[in-house]
Amino acid sequence: METRTLGRTGLRVSALGLGCMGMSDFYGQPDDAESTRTLHRACELGVTFFDTADMYGPFKNEELVGKALRDRRDQVVLATKFGILRDPNDPVKRGISGRPEYVRQACEASLRRLGTDYIDLYYQHRVDPATPIEETVGAMAELVSEGKVRHLGLSEAAPATVRRAVAVHPIAALQSEYSLWSRDPEDEILAVCRELGVGFVPYSPLGRGFLTGQIQRFDDLSADDYRRHTPRFQGENFQRNLDLVARIRDLAAQKSCTPGQLALAWVLAQGAEVVPIPGTKRVTYLEENLGALQVSLTAAELRQIDEVAPVNAAAGPRYPSAMMGSVNG
Repeated sequence: METRTLGRTGLRVSALGLGCMGMSDFYGQPDDAESTRTLHRACELGVTFFDTADMYGPFKNEELVGKALRDRRDQVVLATKFGILRDPNDPVKRGISGRPEYVRQACEASLRRLGTDYIDLYYQHRVDPATPIEETVGAMAELVSEGKVRHLGLSEAAPATVRRAVAVHPIAALQSEYSLWSRDPEDEILAVCRELGVGFVPYSPLGRGFLTGQIQRFDDLSADDYRRHTPRFQGENFQRNLDLVARIRDLAAQKSCTPGQLALAWVLAQGAEVVPIPGTKRVTYLEENLGALQVSLTAAELRQIDEVAPVNAAAGPRYPSAMMGSVNG
């Protein structure tokens, strides 16, 4: 397994991580047994970087991941997040908090659910506009000094916010959406991360599964799949994005790989500090995703991909309008 280092803090992880969100929430009914098999198979194949959050479930995903990886804790890098508030009685409700007292409360709760006494990488999931980032990161830094957290991260933070955070404490990684159909980080944030020595962790590098080519009809999504409510999966956007995937599939055929593997190989080629975390709850898709590490792209092929899937190629915003307000904070 190829490894990469996130930022200047020395956090070394597998070149591809595993996003665990869909094992417990958002993408149809959970299957804890298959998810556990997937987590174990990932370890067998050399994956060391596992991503969860307290709000996935809510709360259930940390318990699942912690239990599955407990007997190999010293072999893995556990990343989790705080800051998005969900009501277990009404999971649709959302809030955001970066208050120092909440940071500590959330960390203690995550440690209990994960069944560990330290978190390798602790992210602020969304920036709290009501709390200065200096206060939030200051509280996170206290957790580092106490040994409860080893490295700090941010998620969906704007360039200016990252600069302010780094001035308080080293930031190992920024996690934001990045893929062939979400290339916003190329505007500024990738350059800022490189300048400041912050690793970059793309989530949804497969466009929430769309770039795999497995989704061909709206009805392929189960009734409780949250993607049914996102703009890129609706109406005319759906067909336009299918057309984009068809072009990617043609390029993948030329490389004798799947569209998903080509999409992941493209993300991996964007820099040594980039560590994608494609999510899946199935062993089959995990193994397919890891095959992307064997796909090498030449400069000419990267240019060809850029022509087929340029910036803003995807139809529709990546989140509903209410949720877009909490990204790039």
